[in-house]
Amino acid sequence: MGMTMTQKILAAHAGVPEVKAGELISASLDMVLANDITGPVSIKEFDKAGFQQVFDKSKVSLVMDHFTPNKDIKSAEQCKACRTFAKRFDIDNFYDVGEVGIEHALLPEKGLAGPGEAIIGADSHTCTYGALGAFSTGVGSTDVTAGMVTGKAWFKVPSAIKFDLTGAFPPHVSGKDLILHIIGMIGVDGALYKSMEFSGPGVSSLTMDDRFTICNMAIEAGAKNGIFPVDEVTLDYVKSRVNREFKTYEADEDAEYENVYHIDLSSLEPVVSFPHLPSNTRTFKDIPEIEIDQVVIGSCTNGRISDMEKAAAIFKGKHVAKGVRAIIMPATQKIYMECLKRGYLETFIEAGCIISPPTCGPCLGGHMGILAAGERCVSTTNRNFIGRMGHVESEVYLASPETAAASAISGKISSPAAEEKAMAESH
Repeated sequence: MGMTMTQKILAAHAGVPEVKAGELISASLDMVLANDITGPVSIKEFDKAGFQQVFDKSKVSLVMDHFTPNKDIKSAEQCKACRTFAKRFDIDNFYDVGEVGIEHALLPEKGLAGPGEAIIGADSHTCTYGALGAFSTGVGSTDVTAGMVTGKAWFKVPSAIKFDLTGAFPPHVSGKDLILHIIGMIGVDGALYKSMEFSGPGVSSLTMDDRFTICNMAIEAGAKNGIFPVDEVTLDYVKSRVNREFKTYEADEDAEYENVYHIDLSSLEPVVSFPHLPSNTRTFKDIPEIEIDQVVIGSCTNGRISDMEKAAAIFKGKHVAKGVRAIIMPATQKIYMECLKRGYLETFIEAGCIISPPTCGPCLGGHMGILAAGERCVSTTNRNFIGRMGHVESEVYLASPETAAASAISGKISSPAAEEKAMAESH
C-alpha cells in the first residue's frame, strides 16, 4: 500500500523509505515555533534542564503576538523572557512589536515555512502551513523545548481522510465557509489525530489565502494536520518568499484513506458556526434574526489581505450599526501597510470600525475586544467555545470576513448577499 502526502514527508524526515499509520518515528525538523504565551514555558524547561544551545538559530522562531503590545505586567514579563532568550542565542527569527505579525500569517509571509518541510509549533494552529504542502502541527511547550535543542520530534504517523474537491466557489463563499462546512459535516473529533488531505480539480480554484484558512482550522476537526498538494498557485506564492531548496511530495495513487469525502465547491453557501462549537454550523436559511454587539475581522484564520479586501468592499460607503463595535485586525505589519496603501483603513474608519495592530488578542479572550456577559460577537476567528472571547455567558459566532462585515452593518447576523441586495434596493 502506498503513502499519503503527509506520510511521505514524515518518512523523508525520519530518514526511512516508508512509514505506516500508527508507527512511532523520530523526525528532523525544519522549523520550531513558539509565541509569547508558550515560549516562556519552553524557555523555563530549557533552562531547568541546563541546555546551553539551540540546534540551529535559523530554525527557531519566537513571535510575540498574543498579548502584545503588552497588556499587563505578566504579559510584559513573558515577552521579556522571550526577548532575553532570543538575544542570548542570537535567534534569527524573533519578532516583536513593530515588526511582528500573527505567527501563522507571519511565517509564510517571511518564507519561514515551505513545501515539503516538517514544522512544529507550541500553538494548535501551527497546522496552517499545510497550505504550502508542508507537514506542520501543534505540540506542547516541552516538545518545543526538545525540538529547539535536538532539531527532532517524535510523532505517531497519522492515518488520513481525503477531501476530493470539484468546482469553484459561488459569490460570497470562501475557504472559511468550506472548512466550517466540513467541520459541521464530520464534527470536532471527526478527524481525530488524522491527516486531512485535500485534492481534486477544485483545489486549483482556491487561493493561497483560502488554503491557509482551511488548514488553520484542521485542528478544529481534531486533525493532526491539514495539507494541500503543491501546485502552480503554491509555487507562485513561495517563489518570492522561500529562498532555499525544498522538495515537493505527492500522495501515491494507492495511498490508503480511512474515508473520502466528495465536495462540489459550487454548491456551498455562506456558513455560520453557532455557540459553542465550530461544528454547530448553519446556513442562512436556518438562521433566525440575532442581534449582535461586536464583530472581529482578523486573526491567524482570516487576517490576510484578501480578507481585508472582502471586508472593505462591503464596508465601503456604509456604516456600522449603532451599538455594534467592529474591530479590524490586519494579521501582519505588511498587510497593515498594504491596507493603508489601498485605502482600506480609511474605508474601515469611515464606516465606524477600529483598527488594531497585529495581535491574537480577542480571539483567545486576551485583550482588544473582550466580551461581557450576554454579549454576542460575529468573529472570523477559529474557536467559539464557552468563554473563549470573554465572559462564560457571552456568545461567539464564527463566520467569513464578508459575513462578519455584513453583520456589522446590519447589527444582526446577516448574509453578505442579503446586505448587498438591501443596499441595491436602497439606491
